[in-house]
Amino acid sequence: MAERWTPESWRKKPALQMPDYPDKQALAEVERQLATFPPLVFAGEARNLKKALGRVAKGEAFLLQGGDCAESFAEHGANNIRDFFRVFLQMAVVLTYAAASPVVKVGRIAGQFAKPRTAPTEKKNGVELPIYRGDIVNGTEFTVEARTPDPRRQLQAYRQSAATLNLLRAFAYGGYANLASVQQWMLTAIKDSPQARRYQELAERISEALNFMQACGLDLESHPELRTTEFYTSHEALLLGYEQALTREDSTQPGNWYATSGHMVWIGDRTRQLDHAHVEFCRGIKNPLGLKTGPSQKPDELLRLIDILNPENEPGRLTLICRVGADKAADLLPPLIRAVKKEGRFVVWSSDPMHGNTITSTTGYKTRPFDLILKETRTFFQVCAAEGVHAGGVHLEMTGQNVTECTGGVREISDVDLNDRYHTVCDPRLNAEQAIDLAFLLADLLKQERAAKAQPLSVAAGL
Repeated sequence: MAERWTPESWRKKPALQMPDYPDKQALAEVERQLATFPPLVFAGEARNLKKALGRVAKGEAFLLQGGDCAESFAEHGANNIRDFFRVFLQMAVVLTYAAASPVVKVGRIAGQFAKPRTAPTEKKNGVELPIYRGDIVNGTEFTVEARTPDPRRQLQAYRQSAATLNLLRAFAYGGYANLASVQQWMLTAIKDSPQARRYQELAERISEALNFMQACGLDLESHPELRTTEFYTSHEALLLGYEQALTREDSTQPGNWYATSGHMVWIGDRTRQLDHAHVEFCRGIKNPLGLKTGPSQKPDELLRLIDILNPENEPGRLTLICRVGADKAADLLPPLIRAVKKEGRFVVWSSDPMHGNTITSTTGYKTRPFDLILKETRTFFQVCAAEGVHAGGVHLEMTGQNVTECTGGVREISDVDLNDRYHTVCDPRLNAEQAIDLAFLLADLLKQERAAKAQPLSVAAGL
């Protein structure tokens, strides 16, 4: 029988990837203060996301999850948030219209600050300091002061998340996401690209369809689904003291606890040990969960994790985010999918084609070749089709900015070009143009999946 769960029961377990704070008293005070702050999201919103992900698990929708590798205090601003939201809307409309598939939109935003790292320290010129673990923990500058973990950064992360959520909600419900504005979502930086022309053609068809519906007497203003959109936030639940401080009991359903730091949280590939703190914390909260599944994941261990994290086999509760690499996906994914399918587990199968394809360029930059990202995405869909499961989503590190961090794409960014606009503080991200390019590929793959199923559409009454 499982031990009794409480929001702090993780503290009795081994915890990896957690910073070593020198000032324990200051850390405790920050956590006490955070526990008095208002929730960033609400339990009902998390339940709505779980319901939407349940449709994905049943093959009735598609999950688009993406955003920054690690959010930055320095780059926080309305324009950056707006540009990210715009490219996300563009990707979603490409998938929804071209693939005739409802899209569940989940951003890596308003909380994605902490990063797991390969090594705890970094050495330069004979000096060894703690590794940078994200702005919520320490700074990027290679100095003792900047690299010393500072718990007060959690307060800034909370305030930035609140401000970001406030703007995202305004965009989602205040008219910016109105489908009538579909042609205005185009980012200036990509207006002259081939994908921009494809998007413009699609946007014109949507506008014509809306005009046709109006001509038939349909009042578009009376249909909120055309004027607003549901947008959710997510991040890796890495800094467990912060997560615990923002975990609250649902007042409408006593006994149910939610992490109110974001609608969805996930467990990383480095912290998914069965008997460790991150799994312990996540098993008790009612939010929809993600679980990163890397090359070392074995089928029997995955099944045990599923039993711990989703013991009631609830559709929408658990998303398996596969990050195995383009050259390994065809070999590593089938045994995992077969094992889960055989046991009748309801999960969302999602592909993270980013993390398994990170290399060091000839110019010394960490990068990700766009062709490998596309290859792993295609392989994921092929394997899912062969195994008879729904390719349910993608998980991307991306930005609305015109950066040069991933090589390739329609601009054919080379190793030499990386120096032009390499802005990430951690891992390389798709730029807006590459993200739209990937969205069109996904739309084609979803069309193929739908055609293979060959299920006739139900006839709608009237127009």
